[in-house]
Amino acid sequence: MRRLYRKKALSLVKELDAFPKIPESYVETTAAGGTVSVIAFTAMALLAFFEFFVYRDTWMKYEYEVDKDFTSKLRINIDITVAMKCQHVGADILDLAETMITSNGIQYEPVVFELTPQQRLWHRTLLLIQNRLREEHSLQEVLYKNVLKGAPTALPPREVGNTEALSACRIHGHVYVNKVAGNFHITVGKPIHHPRGHAHIAAFVSHDTYNFSHRIDHLSFGEEIPGIINPLDGTEKVTTNNNHMFQYFITVVPTKLHTSKVSADTHQFSVTERERVIDHAAGSHGVSGIFMKYDTSSLMVTVSEQHMPFWQFLVRLCGIIGGIFSTTGMIHGFVGFCFDIVCCRFKLGTYKPREACLPDAYINNHASPLLDVNNVPQD
Repeated sequence: MRRLYRKKALSLVKELDAFPKIPESYVETTAAGGTVSVIAFTAMALLAFFEFFVYRDTWMKYEYEVDKDFTSKLRINIDITVAMKCQHVGADILDLAETMITSNGIQYEPVVFELTPQQRLWHRTLLLIQNRLREEHSLQEVLYKNVLKGAPTALPPREVGNTEALSACRIHGHVYVNKVAGNFHITVGKPIHHPRGHAHIAAFVSHDTYNFSHRIDHLSFGEEIPGIINPLDGTEKVTTNNNHMFQYFITVVPTKLHTSKVSADTHQFSVTERERVIDHAAGSHGVSGIFMKYDTSSLMVTVSEQHMPFWQFLVRLCGIIGGIFSTTGMIHGFVGFCFDIVCCRFKLGTYKPREACLPDAYINNHASPLLDVNNVPQD
């Protein structure tokens, strides 16, 4: 009884076979079919090879949401060189709430403003990358995907044995500020605190020593990620006027970065530049110096690196193989059909009429009787 059920089950399964087997004696191979098969297999191999590289590649996904974190501090990373001596300049931050942020994390280092040939080459390369980033925005995704902790993004150190005068001041370090609009500025004199605000002691600095030519080697917000190039990195401004004001208006966007190499909470920013000469007689009022006014955005951007799932890769691979098989089969059948029509119309190939070849004995036996000379009656 069980064997009977098994036989019925097997016969039912055989009836559901979608791939019936054809005896080899009924299969005919041709040179045209072999050529199409070679082309099909070659196309499959090439497309599968390129599809593998697509599977290995990644892309960046951007998501936007409201920034609900208003209690944390915002970190500002600074590395600016000013063409004035350190005892003549001071840097501090004043936010929108009239709160003066202490600058304990900022250091003043006497340096030479002019760059060495090696440093100038690095600076030109950085400016070239900045220009390409402004033209090709997709390059920023390449930087996101290739960030490496410890990658050299700072200005190379100056060679040992320098004898030039240290007439410039490198202001570098980091400070933590409230997440409100603020103003980071570098101007003449050291900052001091007093109940009504803050001031800079500039009375003892000669006006002839004013020179706010500067170079921004690095300026970023949030966690510092080596390998990321920010909009103001490499900016250099040179002036010959003692009364010059440089202004940078910055909009900071909180950003969470998640890639295969790094995961960090950082900030992107956009900037607008403006500069003018202070001339009170002409109505251009203000204070000489470098002013960076920043404000934070209410939106937060989450940038995450996405990868194609393995199951999707298999589905695409099966689609490639099956699609090529079906397409080449239809093309081969259509070409063969057209070829048969043309050959039948013009009597070519297998459709060419053949002459019937009869045996000699058959021809001799059925030949027309000829008149025999001997049988002709004579008069």
